Amino acid sequence: EWPLRPGEKEMHQKSRIEQELSNWDPQNDPNATGDAFKTVFVSRINYDTREDKLQREFEEFGYIRKIHMVRDVRTGKPRGYAFIEYETEKGMRSAYKYGDGKKIDGRRVVVDIERGRTVKNWKPRRFGGGLGGSRIGAPEFNITHSGRVDPRQYQEKLDRAQRARDRAINNDNEKERSRSRERSRDRSERRRSTERERSVKEDEKPDDRRRGRRDDRDDDRDRKRDRDRDDDRRRDRDRDGERKRDRRDDDRDRDRDRKRDRRDRDDRRDRDRDRTGDRDRDRDRDRDRDREREKYIEREGEENRREEEERGKEVEDNPKEVHAEPTPTEDGTIMSS
Repeated sequence: EWPLRPGEKEMHQKSRIEQELSNWDPQNDPNATGDAFKTVFVSRINYDTREDKLQREFEEFGYIRKIHMVRDVRTGKPRGYAFIEYETEKGMRSAYKYGDGKKIDGRRVVVDIERGRTVKNWKPRRFGGGLGGSRIGAPEFNITHSGRVDPRQYQEKLDRAQRARDRAINNDNEKERSRSRERSRDRSERRRSTERERSVKEDEKPDDRRRGRRDDRDDDRDRKRDRDRDDDRRRDRDRDGERKRDRRDDDRDRDRDRKRDRRDRDDRRDRDRDRTGDRDRDRDRDRDRDREREKYIEREGEENRREEEERGKEVEDNPKEVHAEPTPTEDGTIMSS
């Protein structure tokens, strides 16, 4: 009956997890469609990241067939992880290798293979499984960066943190003891100084008292001079610091200008190289065109010579077929030979 008594909440939570784990079957999940060996799991996604932004960031590793962003059943808001199915296993492996730690909308995502349908006896995070190490204790023990860390390193991290705390406690204790000793020493010195001054005043005569007052005025004047000298030194140090900052700013501006000039020089060199390459290509193209024109003229001349030779051979072989030109007679008739 509700509300649960102390101790029953943990038992109820454990029994609920065991029941959900027994009913969990990733192979028959209607939302898990597609090839599991071509799918990657992406987590720690910014809640404001949209599906088209996620596709633009991950399509550089290969062609994407489908993206399934997991959302809350009741509210419809994204839960911060998604499944991306690629056309090929090569794209999936590339995304798994180079996409882990990619920064999208201000957050570094974690990329892993889909283990629910590919790893035997795999349990998700909500059932006590998973590979995460971000909720193992206090903030100084949690893993806040992306990537995968060997769980054996957790104990080393705990030991380092414990040693750091111990050193800090020992240092604080040592500082407190040192301060206590200094305070005791100062009290003792002040007490001795007070007793000494009292004894001196008791032994002084009136002239000695006046002399002491003059000495006090001289001491005050010396202290004031020392303070003025310290103020001058402090102002000189401030001016030196400003000069150093100005020189540092000038050096930074000079380095920036030098880098800009170097980039401009490289750009001009690249443009000159491109223009030289274009001129070389145009020269080669003209040279090839001239060669083709010469070859064409040679072929035409060769064909003309061949035709003339064939025509000469025909005349030599058939001399009777060659007719003389007709000559006109005196009465205007034409005679033929």
